[in-house]
Amino acid sequence: MQVKVEDVSSVKKILHIEVPEKIVIRELDNAYKSLKKTAKVKGFRPGKTPRSVLERLFKKDVHGDVSSKLLQDSFVEALKETELNIIGNPKIEPPQLEVTGPYKYDATVEVKPEIDDIDFKGLTLKKPLYQVTDEEMEAQLKLLQKNLSQQIPLTEDRAVQENDSVLIDYEGFEDGKPFPETQKTKNFTMKIGDGAILKTLDEKLIGMKPGEDREITVNFPEDHFNNKLANHEITFHVKLHEIREEILPEIDDEFAKKLGQYETLDDVKNAITDNLNEGYQKRVEQELNEQIYKDLIERTEFELPESMVDYELNNIIDEIEKTLTYYNKSMEEQGLTTEMLAEEHRETAEKKVRRHLILGKIIDQENLELSDQELEDGFTDMAQAVNQPVEAIKNYYQQNQDNLDFFKHTLLEKQTIKLIIKNSNIEEVEPELKEKTES
Repeated sequence: MQVKVEDVSSVKKILHIEVPEKIVIRELDNAYKSLKKTAKVKGFRPGKTPRSVLERLFKKDVHGDVSSKLLQDSFVEALKETELNIIGNPKIEPPQLEVTGPYKYDATVEVKPEIDDIDFKGLTLKKPLYQVTDEEMEAQLKLLQKNLSQQIPLTEDRAVQENDSVLIDYEGFEDGKPFPETQKTKNFTMKIGDGAILKTLDEKLIGMKPGEDREITVNFPEDHFNNKLANHEITFHVKLHEIREEILPEIDDEFAKKLGQYETLDDVKNAITDNLNEGYQKRVEQELNEQIYKDLIERTEFELPESMVDYELNNIIDEIEKTLTYYNKSMEEQGLTTEMLAEEHRETAEKKVRRHLILGKIIDQENLELSDQELEDGFTDMAQAVNQPVEAIKNYYQQNQDNLDFFKHTLLEKQTIKLIIKNSNIEEVEPELKEKTES
């Protein structure tokens, strides 16, 4: 067998494979001999059907089977001979098998890029020193206060005003017919100005008094958050039952006890501080990682295999579709197509592939390995993250070797990041919170 490798690029190769005629003839002879033993042809005893008859009746099937065998055997042999470690699926257009002459075909394959050793030591990384501010603490306490608020009917005899909470019945009509997205709803609570349905509707409720009925016609804009209402003119029949006032509890020790797991306000503040600090820790970790990736990508040049980019891109698109499905939405409703998403997220997919390849190179370069204890810790962390028993996580990964290998590699990548940070120059800086908020 002859194999010639054509270098299209550093990561794409074309294998020109030629199976000698004598092997083709041998495989065809073996196929017809085997068929002759089992074929049932009218007018001939089992095992006595002439080959010419078998060729006339079964040529297409025999040639298909022999072609598949030649293709599979020769391709495996070609990979051994060339020592190519391919990724993804090869692209092969099988030729038609002839009874004479060699069997020749081309196989386009991709391989991982050859990456030179990476000098990852001595990076300069900026570590922001996030701290819980008084403003953040106040905002968190007000959010909890809002959750414990009570709404009671307003005793004052007046009309609806901005920022009032109201209790209404409503039903929306289009062209005089009930519209499915605005079906009859009773005892609906909303705050004027929040735009729970549409801010225009809120504005036209101002001035109503409890017990009053009103017809309100509104036009939903093209970019309305509910696509099924966008560009529709809806007439709402609204009945106002009552205006409600919001009663907020005092933020004190009694307030803390009402939350159900604290004794004092200080306990609540400590819990808020711990929670915010945990978020900041993850944020710092993410920002350090991004700096590492940016620096290493800039100093490491290599071509990307399209199959790896496509794999990451498909994962991104699948996640987007799953998220839409979770919210009972579809790609069509959002005006999205797979092609649009592929174009929008290709650069992100390419960056992800570069990250994986760079980290993989450092793992091999530094001979990093995962200890049994590190794997156990990884299972424990995963179990906590998804709120599942550790044994259930172990069973899931141990049932599929590919999933387990991927999980182990992910842990090794995290280990690699820690190694890079350990060997970097860390500069602690004040976070630019104000600039980020204003932008």
